[in-house]
Amino acid sequence: MGNYTHTGKTFIEFSKEEIEQSITDRFEEQARRYSRRQAIKTKSQSLTYQQLNAASNRVAHTVLARLEDTDTPVALLFKQGASMIVASLGVLKAGKPYAPVDIGLPHGKAAQILQDLQTSLILTDNDHISLALQLAHAHNPAKVLSVEDLDAKCSNENPGLSVSPDQIVYVNYTSGSTGEPKGVVWNHRNELFGIRVKTNELHISPDDRVSLLRFNNVGATRDMFLALLNGAALLLFDLHEEGLTHLGDWLREEDITVYTCVATIFRHSLQNLNRKERFPKIRLIHVGGEPVSKTDVDLYKNHFSEECIFVNRYSISETQAVSYYFIDKQTEIKGERVPVGYPLEGNEILVLDEDGNKRGVNQVGEIAVKSPYLAMGYWRQPELTRTKFLPDPNGGNARTYLTGDLGYMLTDGCLIHVGRKDFQTKIRGYRVEVSEIEMALLETPVVRQVAVVARDDLRPDKRLVAYVVPQFGQAPTIGELRALLQEKLPAYMLPSSFVVMDSLPLTPSGKVDRSALPPPKKSRHEVNVGFTSTTTDLEKVLVKLWAEIIKVDDVGIHDDFSDLGGDSLVAAQIVSEVNSIFALKQPLKTLFEAPTVAKLVEFVLGNEPHPGYSDKIANLLMKIDGMSSEEIRKALEKERGKRGDG
Repeated sequence: MGNYTHTGKTFIEFSKEEIEQSITDRFEEQARRYSRRQAIKTKSQSLTYQQLNAASNRVAHTVLARLEDTDTPVALLFKQGASMIVASLGVLKAGKPYAPVDIGLPHGKAAQILQDLQTSLILTDNDHISLALQLAHAHNPAKVLSVEDLDAKCSNENPGLSVSPDQIVYVNYTSGSTGEPKGVVWNHRNELFGIRVKTNELHISPDDRVSLLRFNNVGATRDMFLALLNGAALLLFDLHEEGLTHLGDWLREEDITVYTCVATIFRHSLQNLNRKERFPKIRLIHVGGEPVSKTDVDLYKNHFSEECIFVNRYSISETQAVSYYFIDKQTEIKGERVPVGYPLEGNEILVLDEDGNKRGVNQVGEIAVKSPYLAMGYWRQPELTRTKFLPDPNGGNARTYLTGDLGYMLTDGCLIHVGRKDFQTKIRGYRVEVSEIEMALLETPVVRQVAVVARDDLRPDKRLVAYVVPQFGQAPTIGELRALLQEKLPAYMLPSSFVVMDSLPLTPSGKVDRSALPPPKKSRHEVNVGFTSTTTDLEKVLVKLWAEIIKVDDVGIHDDFSDLGGDSLVAAQIVSEVNSIFALKQPLKTLFEAPTVAKLVEFVLGNEPHPGYSDKIANLLMKIDGMSSEEIRKALEKERGKRGDG
């Protein structure tokens, strides 16, 4: 689908003129118009628009009384809940920007963000006031205030401040768990423009009930504004406290109509359902943040009503929603990837090569977004801002942001998102995009969730590791997973290791936290056969050889080389070692001729030049643990000389 034709009875178009104001001007208009409507609901609390406006006004007046005349952002340190939203709106009503800080970050990383902000005030809740005081005392000379302890005598009236649309609205920190955190800066006008485009494209209305599952990031802020700047209800589900098991039930019980989430969470929410279960009230699924697979589209078609629309989006912290791809029950996904769609108003999408030149149709390059409505840049990082946000060479007000994402354009102008440049790697000289492997695994009948990473902490060269969460009732072996992939991918793209997990670690926004994936254990993987130990010296030598080269602790003589994580490069190493140790009549050409230790023993015995030669060499090798490679070579030559084998 190229367009979304849903028309709600209460939908009111968001005009372009309305972006020339502040976020709080727009919110206060909704609070006047829909004062008795439910604004937010959590597990333990519900506030109408009137109550939310009054509570945020009390925060605003307190901030104005406590904070000096400064433009530095107010830091927000909250668990997900009503207090977080009250504080956000209150800071904006006081004419200040805010910066959410994830309470799940390591304390050192949170302190680093506070130091970078140079904030004078930290707002928090009673559950985290000790943490806020600790961070403020140790690393930052900031005041700390719990919004749950405000003076009840504070005014409930709107402060009535005039806030320019050019003023900073918030600073959102990205890469907080992996690299150096960087704060993305947005102003009121550009943020309102993005909300306007989404409102009009998705027909958000006061009758909608919008989910908020993400927390303390730009996605959470935008889900919040999408609802509260349109008179809709915002319903919060705390993934950290509630887990994912009952998310599907919650969507039904709360009559959610607009389900906005990332792809991983979408899959999680349907994981416990049988094929007959439906979500009759959800009219719109708004998914992005990670590549969407064909199996995700199948889940949508199986569990949602005929009227429900699935929207795959492309957007990142530094841009507004860039493109949408609307999918209904009749939509067929023809290629291997689900498109992210066509450019939305205010955006031009470019696909560039490494020299900054435009790529042709179906040619992969870096996605760049040209728009007058990008983020202002990075907080206190002018050089990084200049590198990533390029000015219009013709002097216009549209800048170009280099996203670091890879993609290509179809002939009709539809964008295909391939993945991050960061996730593209080279394996033995071949360029590999890990998302392609992930999609191939997700399309198998036994895999529910997956993440693939290239690791170099296991061996000197990079190896692909697949982290797999099986479908319920499935217990695939490594061999089975490898066999399924062999039907879809070339050999160099097959992971060397598979790690089967109960669940994948997630970031607060619901994406897979790749930095938290554990290294594969150096032990025998789950293989198709039971463990069989060695009984002869020759078996012991070959098991020792395999274990050292494959980097595992235990090898059974019937374990398949591939199941143990071996690949073609490791196979070549083993073949080379076998041929250098044993003077065989017919040298071993490829390990795949004898993929187990037991079969390799048969090959060696069947090709030895003299009876008993292999056992003599094996006995010798059992005694050379402390020898240097040169001493080993000389010992082998001496033994061969005795036998007349050359």
